[in-house]
This record gives sequence, structure tokens and C-alpha cells, in this order.
Amino acid sequence: MVKRLLSIASSTILLMLVAVPAFAEAVPAQAQETGVKAWLAIASGIGIAIAAFGGALGQGRSISSALDGIARNPGASGKIVTPMIIGLALIESLVIYAFVIAFLLQGKI
Repeated sequence: MVKRLLSIASSTILLMLVAVPAFAEAVPAQAQETGVKAWLAIASGIGIAIAAFGGALGQGRSISSALDGIARNPGASGKIVTPMIIGLALIESLVIYAFVIAFLLQGKI
């Protein structure tokens, strides 16, 4: 059943990819430039969404692991909190880098 579903899905995607050039028209340069700008806007939005989602997952796992460690050994909380804060800062910096790149892409529009 899974093989059949996978086969149908892959053939549908392949058909869509092959059919697009068949119906393509000549596009004026100005309209083509507008399309590129639209794709840049969509790409920067998707990039921010993926970065925020990944950062949230990473921070959640980091805090969860730190709290598990503190719950098992409360005496080690001082040794756990500092590396956790540094790790959270590094994770957040990656999200901020993605945000800056998205703004740079938006500047090209």
C-alpha cells in the first residue's frame, strides 16, 4: 500500500514538473523581474519561518535537558545553567543571522 501511494505521489509530482514548460509563454522582462521579486519575498519569509522553527526546537530541547539534569541533581544547577545560557545564545544568534539574511533579500526587492 505504501509503495503504491509513493508511486502515485512521485508520478504526480513528475507530471507536474514536466507539464510546466509545455504551457510556458514568453514573458516580458519587466514581468519576469516582478516574478523574481515575488519569489525573493516568499523565500525570505520561508527562510525566517524555518529558522524560527528550528531555533524554537533547539531551545526547547536544550532547556528540557537542562531541567532534567537539575531535577536529577539539584546541586549541579550552577554548573548546568551557565552552559545552557551560552547554548541558548548561540542558537538564537543563528536565528538572528537568518533574520538579517532575510532583510538583505528584502533589500533586493
